[in-house]
Amino acid sequence: MAKTISVIVPCFNEQEVLPIFYKEITKVAADMAGYDFEFIFVDDGSKDETLNECKKLAESDDRVKYISFSRNFGKEAAMYAGLEKSTGDMVVIMDVDLQDPPALLPQMVYAIETEGYDSVATRRVTRKGEPVIRSFFARMFYKIINKISKTEIVDGARDYRLMSRQFVNSLLELSERNRFSKGLFGWVGYKTKWLEYENVERAAGQTKWSFWKLFLYSIEGIMAFSTAPLAISAVVGFIMCAVAAVAIIFIVFRTLMFGDPVSGWPSMVCIILFIGGIQLFCLGIVGEYLAKTYTEIKNRPIYICRETNTDKEKTK
Repeated sequence: MAKTISVIVPCFNEQEVLPIFYKEITKVAADMAGYDFEFIFVDDGSKDETLNECKKLAESDDRVKYISFSRNFGKEAAMYAGLEKSTGDMVVIMDVDLQDPPALLPQMVYAIETEGYDSVATRRVTRKGEPVIRSFFARMFYKIINKISKTEIVDGARDYRLMSRQFVNSLLELSERNRFSKGLFGWVGYKTKWLEYENVERAAGQTKWSFWKLFLYSIEGIMAFSTAPLAISAVVGFIMCAVAAVAIIFIVFRTLMFGDPVSGWPSMVCIILFIGGIQLFCLGIVGEYLAKTYTEIKNRPIYICRETNTDKEKTK
């Protein structure tokens, strides 16, 4: 009996590139004799004709499934929905913009079927075409998070990954609301092979990831897989207390010995603002962790499905 490969494709305002992607992925599928395919397009609350494009594909190809969210829940929610609705023996996540080359899929399948890996992940060895500043901060993020987290997150790692059914089932057990899949992939473990390739630019359309969105996403990753910021805030607080104690002793000693009063208010105002800034910074770190906890406790669904042609119609 032929094994099935589920292809999960998150989409947000991708009407231009979606038909191009479908053409490329079906070419690859046609060359992979002995495997059945299902294509799951997850419409993440698109404002354009993405959903209609998905419906057109589903009408002409019964392998095409679609899930449409009630609003934009984010790529992490879209990937989770695709994983939850997938039925394949192997599952692959790839971007619709063709920055994840479909041509690598046969090599990925071979690694799981023949070489005994549980998943095959991909990473970019170059960031050609990206703004220099964006590339710099991306590299800094990976360096920082790998120093403060016990979960390894590979520099340049993509969400493009082929997984065995056991690997997928393990991921689905992690039903947390604040998701950072690059970390979750590493956290569940298993035997993973890495494939490297050079950066590929989008086939059409515009990227939906601004610098600010990537920055916030990196903060999500750090807080999801490390408590180091809390430790840092505690250390900063201790250091500031020690500095303040030394300063008090010095001022008292100087006044008693030399009768030199404390100088004017500008320096005092600067010190107060500095200490106040440190306090707010540390309080902000604690607040962010508390906010994440609050979100998890509310136990709201990761996504809400408005429309789908999959068999498993439910909210998760």
